[in-house]
Amino acid sequence: MRGYGFITPDIGGDDVFLHVNDLEMEKRLATRGARVSFEIEEGDRGKFATEVRMSTDVAPVRAPVSDAEDLNAANDDYFDVLSSEEFLHVVTEKLLQITPPLTAQQILAVRSSFEQLARQQGLIDS
Repeated sequence: MRGYGFITPDIGGDDVFLHVNDLEMEKRLATRGARVSFEIEEGDRGKFATEVRMSTDVAPVRAPVSDAEDLNAANDDYFDVLSSEEFLHVVTEKLLQITPPLTAQQILAVRSSFEQLARQQGLIDS
């Protein structure tokens, strides 16, 4: 288990950073898809979750998934592991928001570096 991850709020919006020290539940329960309740605070680096505990709300109905997807979900403890395409899409969208704008060559170089780092850290599927 890593010491950090992200929570996707049910109400939508950006994912919220989570550090393991803010868990008020057993760490082993902090798995992908776990329903939690939490408070959001604003820090120097953006929003982060505090007072994170298991939710007593009923989980939303999910579409059936294949056995392979279930296995991947079980192995991706604590945060979502993105496909390479998903990761590059997210990175590209963020890079396009930078002011002053980056050139296409700069964006490709940064994407490549981030993709390599994300693979090394196990943040994206191989």
